[in-house]
Amino acid sequence: MMKLGWIIYSKKESQLTSVDYGVNRLREEAQKKGVKLKVYAPEQFELIVNRSDRESILIDGKQERLPDFVIPRMGSGTTYYALAILRHLQHMGVYLCNTPNSIEIVKDKLHMHQLLAQSNLPTPKTMLVKFPVNPKVVVDEIGFPVVIKNIVGTEGKGIYLCKDENDFEDIMDLIYSNNKSANIILQEYIASSCGVDLRIFMVGGKAIGAMRRKANKGFKANFTLGGSVEPYTLNTKLEWLASEVIRLVDLDIAGIDVLFCDDDNYKICEVNSSPGFKGMEIAQGKQIAEQIIDYILTTLPE
Repeated sequence: MMKLGWIIYSKKESQLTSVDYGVNRLREEAQKKGVKLKVYAPEQFELIVNRSDRESILIDGKQERLPDFVIPRMGSGTTYYALAILRHLQHMGVYLCNTPNSIEIVKDKLHMHQLLAQSNLPTPKTMLVKFPVNPKVVVDEIGFPVVIKNIVGTEGKGIYLCKDENDFEDIMDLIYSNNKSANIILQEYIASSCGVDLRIFMVGGKAIGAMRRKANKGFKANFTLGGSVEPYTLNTKLEWLASEVIRLVDLDIAGIDVLFCDDDNYKICEVNSSPGFKGMEIAQGKQIAEQIIDYILTTLPE
C-alpha cells in the first residue's frame, strides 16, 4: 500500500501558495518517491477521547485513514490545540517527525537557553523580563547594547536591538502599555556576529547542510528578512555543538542558529523545530526536502 503522510501546518492544503516553499518541496519530493503527503491545518481536526482509538480523530467531520507518519511544520507557532493533536496521534501509534514534547521545549526560548546553560553549552547570557524593569540590573548583568526578544517567535520577528538605556526604557514602556503580561527576554549582544550568523540544518541527528547568513541591513541575518546566504563547511567543534543540541532536545528535524564569537568560538542563539529551508536549498542545492523524506521512510517502523 502507498505510504501516507500528513503535514500539520498553519494552512489548509487548498490555501497553499508559492510562499509555502518548504511544504511544497516536501510534497514534491514525497510524490517522486510514491508517497502521498496531505496537508492539514489544526482547525480541521476534532479529537474525541475514548477507548476506540481508530474513531477518536476526525478531519472536517469525517474519519480518515491514519497516516504512516506526520511532519509538524508550525514551529514556534504551534498552539496548545496543535500540540494536543500531535499528542493524540502519538498515542495512536503514528510516527511523528518531531515529537510534541520536543517542539514544546524549543518553542520556549527561555527554557531552551536554560537547558543549554545547564548542559554547559555556550549560549548568550539571557534574562527574563519582570515588569517594571530595573534598568540598573540590565546594565550590571547584561549591559548595552542588548537584544530584546519575544519568548515565542520565529524568522527574526519580535527581535529588537536596543542600543542604550534611554531607548531601553522607551521600548519597555511601549511593550508594557500594550501588553502588561508580555513574555520578554533580554539577551547579550554578540558584536562580532552583528548581521551575520550560521544556520545548521539537522536531520536524524546529522548535519546535512550549513549556510552562512548575512544581513543586507540591520543586525538580523535571516534569509526570510532579505539576508544573503552562502554554503559553509562545518568544523569539528560546530559538528559537536550541533549534535549535542539535538541530543539534548531530541529533534528529528531542526535548524540550529549559531553566532560567531571572537577567538574562533561560537554561541548557540536559537533552535527551531520547523526550520525553513529555501535559503539552505539555494546555498547547498535542492536536496534538503529529499533528505527529509528519505530519513522518514528509512525510520518508519516496519
